Parts: sequence; C-alpha cells; structure tokens
Amino acid sequence: MIVIPAIDLLGGKAVRLHQGKYDAVTVYDDDPPARARGWRGKVPWLHVVDLEGARAGRPVQIEVVKNILEAFGPGVQIGGGVRTRETFEAYRALGAARVVLGSAAVKDAGLVRALAAEHPGVVVVAVDAKDGFVAVDGWTQATRVRAADLVTSFADLPLAGVLYTDVARDGTRTGANVDATADLAARTSVPVIASGGVGSVADLRALSERGIAACIVGRALYDGTFTLDEALEAVRA
Repeated sequence: MIVIPAIDLLGGKAVRLHQGKYDAVTVYDDDPPARARGWRGKVPWLHVVDLEGARAGRPVQIEVVKNILEAFGPGVQIGGGVRTRETFEAYRALGAARVVLGSAAVKDAGLVRALAAEHPGVVVVAVDAKDGFVAVDGWTQATRVRAADLVTSFADLPLAGVLYTDVARDGTRTGANVDATADLAARTSVPVIASGGVGSVADLRALSERGIAACIVGRALYDGTFTLDEALEAVRA
C-alpha cells in the first residue's frame, strides 16, 4: 500500500480540520512548501487540498500550491474547488500529476466523465461520506447520494483512483473506517485511496491487509504519532 502524506491549506498554512469543520482548525505549519520539500523523494505522491477553494468552489491558494509543486516535484495530486474544466487545466498547467474532483462528481458528472476520458490516469474522484452519504462543498452540505452508488456510477472510467474519506473520522485519529473502505473497493476496479482517521501504524496495516491501494495520512504525522518512515515500514512489513 502506498502512503500519501497530506497538506491541507487554509490561509497559506498547513492545517487539519476536525471532522471537516472549518471552525475546528489546528495550524501545524507556516511554511507548507518546506514541509513538502522534506517529504520529497521519500514517497511517490503528495496530497494537497485547498480548503478555502473547496468551500468557495474555486481555487483560492494558487501561489502556495505552485510553491508546493515546485518543492515536492512530480507526484502531487491537488483538490479543493475543482468545479470547472478551466480549473482542472490550470492545475495541470502548474504541474499537478493528478487532480481531485469531489463536489463536481455529484453536481456535474458529465464534466468528470469528459475529463477522465480525455486524461486517463489523472482524475481522482473524491467520495466524502457522512453516514454513507456523500457530502459536498468542502463537506458543508450533505446529499442523499450514497457513496457506493457514486463510485459504481464511475466504474467504467479510466480514473487514477477513488479517494474515500469518512468525514466523521477525518482529523480525529480514532481509526480508519476499514470495513467501509474495503466495501467500496470491492465495488470498483479503480484503486481506492483511504482517508480519514488514521491514528496508528496498526490502522495502516489493517488497510493494507484488506488490499487498499493507498492511504492518505495527515494529523498523525503532524502530531508526531508516528513518522513517515515508520508508516512506510509498517506497510512494507
């Protein structure tokens, strides 16, 4: 399983939200590009989210994202506010290897299908779920779309991956929702990327043992619960 460290951006700083709540923010780093530079060469992928962009529906922190891309090099996947073709192409022009679309997957499935067909292996569909139902607009709005149904609807596309986040666990370190993630993975041939709640290397091992392709890790790394090297060792064991 691939371990993917995360940088969530708010006000130009690396932060983590608790359960996706914008009023429950912990600031971890004033220099996100330096953090990205420290991870360069250790892992093949870095996950970056423009949290303000996710809420606004358009990119907000382009300059910081650009600096992170330059610091980390190839292998950055970026999301947050990607609702149009123009935004998608702008991130690609900056050097993003993958672009994550979440709200658009619910609100403009045609756009997601077109971009995925035109750019095989580039589009990641983010499925952010609360109690099994998809949440959109930076996790601020619940829908009646089931996460499993959304994934199944895109099963025929050449996606780079499906990013599944259990919003209730995100930023809590209470443990990944292994069963729900594995259930989702069983419904598609597209690689599933787990996200939300990882609080120990045991969580990483549990996901790896269930055949999950990759896992995003945020707060546990920032809090020093385990190091990136320890995480990589856990999934190699």
